[in-house]
Amino acid sequence: MPVTAIVGANWGDEGKGKITDALAGTSKYVVRFQGGSNAGHTIINEYGKIALHLLPSGVCRPGTINVIGPGVAFHAGNFFAELDNLANKGVPEPDIRLSERAQLVLPYHILFDELEEERLGARQFGSTKRGIAPFYADKYLKLGVQVADLYDPDRLLERLETALESKNVLLPHLYGKPQLSAGELAEQLLRDAEKLKRYVCNTTELLQQAWRQGESILVEGQLGALRDPDHGIYPYSTSSSTLAGFATVGAGLPPYAIDRVVAVTKAYSSCVGTGPFVTELHGEEAEELRKRGGDAGEYGVVTKRPRRVGTFDAVATRYGCMVQGATEVALTNLDVLGYLDEISFCTAYRTDAGETNVFPVNAKLERAQPVLEKMPGWRTDISGVRSFGELPAEAQAYVLRLEQLIGVPVKQISVGPHRDQLFTR
Repeated sequence: MPVTAIVGANWGDEGKGKITDALAGTSKYVVRFQGGSNAGHTIINEYGKIALHLLPSGVCRPGTINVIGPGVAFHAGNFFAELDNLANKGVPEPDIRLSERAQLVLPYHILFDELEEERLGARQFGSTKRGIAPFYADKYLKLGVQVADLYDPDRLLERLETALESKNVLLPHLYGKPQLSAGELAEQLLRDAEKLKRYVCNTTELLQQAWRQGESILVEGQLGALRDPDHGIYPYSTSSSTLAGFATVGAGLPPYAIDRVVAVTKAYSSCVGTGPFVTELHGEEAEELRKRGGDAGEYGVVTKRPRRVGTFDAVATRYGCMVQGATEVALTNLDVLGYLDEISFCTAYRTDAGETNVFPVNAKLERAQPVLEKMPGWRTDISGVRSFGELPAEAQAYVLRLEQLIGVPVKQISVGPHRDQLFTR
């Protein structure tokens, strides 16, 4: 069986959670391979509307093993809170495995995230203040704490003391805050360790064996291609790779294991956070789309901030699909556009160097203007449609035009937030 990667083609918020939840019905394993609690996937099923931040999007599927891989920024408090939320909604206890190699988001990561955004003021990057950038900074400075360290108290204390050496200099002198105690942090973490112990295992060995035996595996990314620190809109990016190419690293699988990459994109554009957004709409036009979009309006799952919205950006989406290595596209929220007489979308950028359909670096992107094309809208509710042939001719034409522009086949189409409002073309 192939390993399938479900990843974002844009800025995040594309609807990856719904696609993962739908495909998880035929998958034995669902794996989160990067990121932390700084973004969310919303799924709607028989248990209601569920916002997931850290847990894989297969937790509502009986028999599915949900893996938090070594590439994830793991926060114990958020993990337990999400499990409690699932229980409160009547979801049967999911089967969850936590990599012993995953590293911990610690209280000082969140503290430094908040303090640094405050210090930057108008220059801030729009952080969710979940500690992600400080976490990854520590990880690559070799100051991180692995889940496995929780079960060696002496090593845990030593790791915390090492990490706090420089932080306890910065806290009073740069931020005017008191120093932190490694001992107090260790006590809290050791309490968490007892509760976590039942989930911890060698997930790399688990997944390698499952793959060799031909089990079906979904690997699920957080955010989208344009938030990747290497290929995205840096510095308005996240701090871990959002690309399918990193999925095997963050999950612990061979680089050749993935042979299906589903890039998810909306039928229009949306994003939370700062940074260049060429097709952004403003005023009443934006507010109308924002109100109608998503499953209850376009608002961030984590931040609750209004999402910025715009017309479909074929330049950005083509680029996102390219760097993701997409073998197919899942197009979500097509139903949202049913109120429009005419639908605009971006086919190229107008830049200082002329017109282009190549996604540029940030220095050029920030001055780019969209070149728009228009097509007739379908002016009808398509939320009950369950096949491509049932779509109005105008909706079919719109999908086919987007497919032509991005150069990747559109295989799945979503016409509503519920699990059954998804069909394969």
